[in-house]
Amino acid sequence: MTMFDTTTPAAPVVPTRGRLRPLGLDEVSITGGFWGERQAVNGSATLAHIESRLESEGWLPNFDLAAAGSLPAGRRGREFSDSEIYKYLEALAWEIGRTDAGADDDLERRFRRIVERVGAAQEPDGYLDTMFGRAGQDERWTALQWGHELYCLGHLFQAAVARIRTRPEADDGLIDIARRAADLVCREFGADGRDAICGHSEVEVGLAELGRALGERRYIDQAALFVERHGRGSLGEIEWGRSYFQDDVSVRDAEALRGHAVRANYLASGATDVAVERDDAALLDALRGQWDRTVERRTYVTGGQGSHHQDEAFGDDWELPPDRAYSETCAGIGSVMFSWRLLLATGEAQYADLIERTLFNVVATSPGSDGRSFFYANTLHQRTPGIPADPDATSPRASSSLRAPWFEVSCCPPNVARTFASLAAYVATADDDGVQLHQYAPAQVRTSLPDGRAVAFDVATGYPVDGTIRITVVEDAEFVLTLRVPSWASGAALRVTTGAGVSEEPVLPGTVAVERAFRVGDVVELVLPLVARVSTPDPMIDAVRGCVVVERGPEVWALESVDFGADVAEAVVAGDPVEVEGRVALPLRRRSSGDVATVPLVPYHDWAQRGPSTMRVWVPTV
Repeated sequence: MTMFDTTTPAAPVVPTRGRLRPLGLDEVSITGGFWGERQAVNGSATLAHIESRLESEGWLPNFDLAAAGSLPAGRRGREFSDSEIYKYLEALAWEIGRTDAGADDDLERRFRRIVERVGAAQEPDGYLDTMFGRAGQDERWTALQWGHELYCLGHLFQAAVARIRTRPEADDGLIDIARRAADLVCREFGADGRDAICGHSEVEVGLAELGRALGERRYIDQAALFVERHGRGSLGEIEWGRSYFQDDVSVRDAEALRGHAVRANYLASGATDVAVERDDAALLDALRGQWDRTVERRTYVTGGQGSHHQDEAFGDDWELPPDRAYSETCAGIGSVMFSWRLLLATGEAQYADLIERTLFNVVATSPGSDGRSFFYANTLHQRTPGIPADPDATSPRASSSLRAPWFEVSCCPPNVARTFASLAAYVATADDDGVQLHQYAPAQVRTSLPDGRAVAFDVATGYPVDGTIRITVVEDAEFVLTLRVPSWASGAALRVTTGAGVSEEPVLPGTVAVERAFRVGDVVELVLPLVARVSTPDPMIDAVRGCVVVERGPEVWALESVDFGADVAEAVVAGDPVEVEGRVALPLRRRSSGDVATVPLVPYHDWAQRGPSTMRVWVPTV
């Protein structure tokens, strides 16, 4: 692996070594298009909506009660509600960095007010949790199986990382709060301390990244201790088995992700951080093998993961029923976290392919167009139209009939918010020779290579509606520009326009590199064939045998009853997909009448935007 010796980018993941170095929000900005619109809604609507609900649900006031010595009376929310405040702080920090908000900006003032309330609740020794440790509450660290104390602190650490990477000079106290808490964790759970783990992984990834951000090796070492302690059965047996906590076998011996899908992805992300920082090739190889099998056998066509509702968990190999898909939004975000770390470590395009699929078909699906309603779970087959959610109510978490404004367990809204706010950091990377583009959106890229060469170019594209990605160089430089060619993009082409003329060549899925002394105005175009295509399931997935799914580029498309004019259970494929007035459509036959019509489909991320409907992604052919 290459050791990095560069200015730390404003990014959620900044390893000290690896194949690729991430480019942060200070080097890449998304300027419009599909993701630019979502970032705009996130900033203008979602963040304020989340803060309002954190207040009205009482989860943020819990910190005020703790500071006043009033707990446990009046505390509201589940044992992990503190974590939502930390995820929200992380989202605010990235948004402040993304928009370059000034000291007098409303975002900055809101951030500082919340940090002040959180800091007031911290104990002198660094302990911070509103659910445990006070008179009338369970003692600290006595409920590690379900208490989420360490899980909450992991999200606190990630919030602090976002602040370090975007406003390192800020004197708001969050970094010191996180450092004191991390020091306590190391004292309590170090090699000579409690030989234990948290029932919900997250502290591993939080400690590892905080250690990177602060240059504190002992935080990374503590993350490694937690990773290696998994598989000893220390959390005890439960109804769903120790695999629920990833405590059945060691991380090194596991063959696939299993158990609770969010826990599994968070643990894999933290373990990848540990493997990279310790140059542990054996651990990294084990994680790559788990990713391979999980993607091949335990991941939905949308990129969603988790087929069990009862335990929010992965099923067995090939257990992927569309109507029972749980596919939690947070699991999709965890999958992006895991894949991104493997991409940085190896440079292999397959990880960026899954990130793209998951971003478009899970993460983008959760929030409504107004940015104030969300899916918690993401089914692939809705059998009943459902009932619109009360905009003032708090909904059960797994309801998937329509998006809801808030949930009793509301981990997904702030998770989506922090992902959208930091999304530019997942677009591009660099190495000693040049820059690599992994995700496509209108963007500006401005960075420097280790030898001081400045690289600057603009990206223009209508992706994913249009398949042309146009890169225009805005500063003379000799470097290698590498572009990802998605696995579905058979028939793609590369066109290079310079002062010497135009060259064009076909390219295969994977990556394509252009190495030259670029001049201002040089243009590189990647032309991807965005046409509707039919995909068939692996024959081992018995739940969708005899069905097909329609895809176009990175998007999965869905059939809704609002377009079909009847329950989608009536639909049978009667021909190949076509494009009609910019929309994908599919010839369908009604079972009851035999009538055939060409029916518009919708991108899966847009389903249920028009009110109650039945919906399916996999449509039968007989």
